Amino acid sequence: MNELPIVVTCTDRKTSPPEAPLQARALPKTDLAERAVEWARRLHAAPGPRIALEDLYQGDQWRRAQVLTKAASRAGFVPRLYVASAGLGLRPVSSLAPSYAATFLPRHADSVASSSAQAADWWDHLQRLDASCQLPQIAAAAGRALVVLSETYAGAMHRDLAALAATGAEVVLVGGACELDGIVRVPANAALRHALGGTRTSLNVRMAASWLERCTPGHLITSSAQQRWRDWVDQVARPERYERRPMTDEAVIDFIEQSKDSHPGYSRTRLLRLLRDQGMACEQKRFADLYTATIGPR
Repeated sequence: MNELPIVVTCTDRKTSPPEAPLQARALPKTDLAERAVEWARRLHAAPGPRIALEDLYQGDQWRRAQVLTKAASRAGFVPRLYVASAGLGLRPVSSLAPSYAATFLPRHADSVASSSAQAADWWDHLQRLDASCQLPQIAAAAGRALVVLSETYAGAMHRDLAALAATGAEVVLVGGACELDGIVRVPANAALRHALGGTRTSLNVRMAASWLERCTPGHLITSSAQQRWRDWVDQVARPERYERRPMTDEAVIDFIEQSKDSHPGYSRTRLLRLLRDQGMACEQKRFADLYTATIGPR
């Protein structure tokens, strides 16, 4: 059948806002194991509707992840899309779950871990949930896998990735945090944004689609396809130049207010990154001062 499991990360933006108990910030300040048990209990007891994950997430990154399955079909595969989530573990997109807010991003209000070691331990607890899937087994059964992860999520899933590398399956990791023997890694490359377009958050997914476009039909990894990829990167890569437009204090405050309405879970640091991704300029300390004056200390 030539099945291709594809793993992508979840998104912060949801089509339905989570109830307060299913926001990681609402967990008790106990040790990680106790918090993980309590989180599992809340997921199970959540009274609200369960939503298919493919309908729960939204935003550019998620739209591109769904398009990625079409690229896989064109490349001769039968795609199976899975989501790696800091709140749910690894699940197929058809899985049902309540809306939630949890992330591995440090300093985020709903971060579940303050270090990479904690993130890895939290992921291990999530993988004990009944609905969670095991990445090494999925890849071994199919004989291949395409894994698209940010550095942060790859760090949390490092033990799974190491086990995946030992399966002997053909695996391409787009993004990730480090090289692993047994896995072909395609590191995130901001110099490809000019050719691929889109936001920084969706870059890895767009790179994965581009990799599939250069595959030998029905084969995830071949020497000729890898050479086609290298030739294409050499041809189109352009280092990014930051020529951001300055903003008045009033414009920065307007941006903060509007962005907090649209993205209530975003941290100050993430809002500044969003502002800069839109081509605007604001020095970090100035942004922090204006944020505090507008929203209050965080």
